[in-house]
Amino acid sequence: MGKPALVKARRIEQAIVIVRGIRVLLDAGLAVLYGVSTRELVQAVKRNRKRFPKDFMLQLTDDDVEILRSQSVISSSDHGGRRYAPYAFTEQGVAMLSSVLRSKRAIHANIEIMRAFVRLRRLLRPTDELVKKIDEMEDKFDTQFGVVFEAIRDLMRPPPASRRRIGFRE
Repeated sequence: MGKPALVKARRIEQAIVIVRGIRVLLDAGLAVLYGVSTRELVQAVKRNRKRFPKDFMLQLTDDDVEILRSQSVISSSDHGGRRYAPYAFTEQGVAMLSSVLRSKRAIHANIEIMRAFVRLRRLLRPTDELVKKIDEMEDKFDTQFGVVFEAIRDLMRPPPASRRRIGFRE
């Protein structure tokens, strides 16, 4: 029997949020998983900025923060909160963090985070069997439920890629 994970998979999956159509983990959540302060994590990233191109990490805009705050993903800054917008790391950015944060806990956390991203991709990808069944049902009930089948197909499509610029704000 293997060693129990320091970081629970469910906790990681709940920390993954969608910002601008991209699945990301926020710096504060990652800091908790890695057992470091958010400040330490961000400083390590800033010292290694070349390792984090625009498609690995983005800094949230005020609009992004408001959307996440309205979903209770991040807390209000009314009580002496952060002085800067949070950073969000894509799957590749999280993988790159393993080269910046080298503690044993960070290594184990990274492994579990990568597994969580893979699980989410599997869960969100429609299976061939599901697509086949929907096609069969559509052929059988096309005239009555065309709108329903189109809605199901829309749900099965991956979210559209964001056209907004991502990355560090200059």
